[in-house]
Amino acid sequence: MSKQDLFLRACRKEKVERIPVWYMRQAGRYDPDYRKIKEKYSLLEICQQPELAAEVTMMPVKKLGVDAAILYSDIMNPVASIGVDFDIVAQVGPVIHDPIRTRAQIEQLKPVDPQGDLGHILETIRILDRELDVPLITFAGAPFTIASYLIEGRPSKSYIRTKTMMYEEPEMWFLLMDKLGDMVTQYLRAQIQNGGKAFQLFDSWVGSLSPRDFRTYVLPTIERIFTSLSDLDVPKIYFPGVSSGELLPSLRELQVDVIGLDWRVSIEEGRRRVGERFAVQGNLDPYVLTGPMSIIEREAKHILDLGMQQHGYIFNLGHGLFPEASLDKLKQLTEFVHAYSEQALAQDKEAKG
Repeated sequence: MSKQDLFLRACRKEKVERIPVWYMRQAGRYDPDYRKIKEKYSLLEICQQPELAAEVTMMPVKKLGVDAAILYSDIMNPVASIGVDFDIVAQVGPVIHDPIRTRAQIEQLKPVDPQGDLGHILETIRILDRELDVPLITFAGAPFTIASYLIEGRPSKSYIRTKTMMYEEPEMWFLLMDKLGDMVTQYLRAQIQNGGKAFQLFDSWVGSLSPRDFRTYVLPTIERIFTSLSDLDVPKIYFPGVSSGELLPSLRELQVDVIGLDWRVSIEEGRRRVGERFAVQGNLDPYVLTGPMSIIEREAKHILDLGMQQHGYIFNLGHGLFPEASLDKLKQLTEFVHAYSEQALAQDKEAKG
């Protein structure tokens, strides 16, 4: 089994000899070499330099031995292409200079131009397609998560303005969902056309909605995105973000291959809620990495034992890596996942004859 095969086979629920692993935000501030780069360049400045963005993307593949790379980028990158002015502010996140408050602002949003405005990102993907020996996962932010930044003006805990628009101005809301859905669809298609081998749609904050509101105000756009991209012969991953366990039963009809699970729902329960059709990905609590290796391995073993009960499992965290995570512990965790799962799967194969 080649390095290119392992992750892709797991996404398609095929047999694997060991469990593949990658980590959300695996190129980040936990890596001292990345911190040195960030002393010179901002996130958006790195993204503007394809050779540098490709280098950062490849760092965790070389240092950790993970089975897939995820493009170094930001979910806000295509938003500039449609006419939204923003900055990524340290310790805050995306800050929108003119938050969306009116229908006129939504109507003024332009169609995304991947080849023109986002050509530097597509060039990064082409470089990685040539140089990686593992699959490249590309990604986009989902419409609700993007909308929450555009409407609130910055990250929020309550999403009060976002929900107010949903409830008070549903026509405005759905117009915004349509425009962001078109943006995401075109952006993801361009990524795959330029060398991406799989893609993930991040819906980091949609778990703030009730299942009913999710089905009413968000799911139709998510379904449209994946239906529009169903002709692309690559694994498709939907990650509904943190606190999303109650939304999982609503995902049963999505045209995706993999559902990402956060750490608040077990692999076993997550599979029960979404059904047998999907591979699943997850779901170690990132902050378990603050503990000693004995605890990290104990928790990883528990998750792996559940994941390996069926074909179609990818080891990951339940959300992204945090800056204080240890590079050495991540490397040891990756090695443990590989070694333990390879031994367990071999023993299972022998037992079944």
